[in-house]
Amino acid sequence: MGGRVGVIALQAAISCQGIGNCASRALLAELRTYPKPGLVSLVDAGSHKDMDASHFVRSAFVLRRSFTEFARAGAKGASFDALRRIGVAAEVAMTRATGGVNTHRGAIFALGLLSAAAGTGDDDPPGEIVRERWGADITAHRRDPSSHGSRAQRHYGTGGAQAEASAGFPTAFDVALPALRNARARGASHSQATLQAFFMLLSCVEDTNLVHRGGAEGLAFAHRAARDFLAAGGVHAPDAMARARSIHHAFIARRLSPGGSADLLAATLFADAVRR
Repeated sequence: MGGRVGVIALQAAISCQGIGNCASRALLAELRTYPKPGLVSLVDAGSHKDMDASHFVRSAFVLRRSFTEFARAGAKGASFDALRRIGVAAEVAMTRATGGVNTHRGAIFALGLLSAAAGTGDDDPPGEIVRERWGADITAHRRDPSSHGSRAQRHYGTGGAQAEASAGFPTAFDVALPALRNARARGASHSQATLQAFFMLLSCVEDTNLVHRGGAEGLAFAHRAARDFLAAGGVHAPDAMARARSIHHAFIARRLSPGGSADLLAATLFADAVRR
């Protein structure tokens, strides 16, 4: 009997480690996607002067352990407060790895919750598990009032990452994930399908990072650019990459960086990998 229990425990540990690996790989896949307007990639640093791809790679690797911890906590039925403590420790690990650069704070929040949800072993989509188990606590949680997201929410009434998470990440699961899979079904490569999913997110997400950098006008500009790209055929258009690069350079000129959309893209890629 004891041997069987030991095998089950080992299988659970391996499963949680696999979830952590999936989350870390999702961050790297988001980084490889190009051109994501205004964002850091392996090609350039987008609208950022304080970080580059090397910071993101170091962060993604060190956070693998944190996401595994999130999964283990989910398997044990952890409360939102317990998950939040893991998230705080993950942010410390991130800043140590990057020399103080905030590469993945939003992604820790999103992928941490989704990793915990996947760790429960339930058959429901991870987003639904997040909403059912921790949605109310996420809504009630008081964020740092000095953060960019909090200030944008106060001044412009945007929902932000907190509202998205408490609802179970509907933009990732209901918008970006179908776009990713539909693009692949139409013959797009994985990188093209990922870019299509990103532009779907950019077209509708109330991205507080965009609001912080460009106000309501910057957010509206981003939405228009993404919708125009999609209306012209998205990644399936013959000139898709040229159009995407043009939008990327327009974002850099305006110093716009849709970090919230990048976090949701990583969440989308994680959900796709875990389900498959």
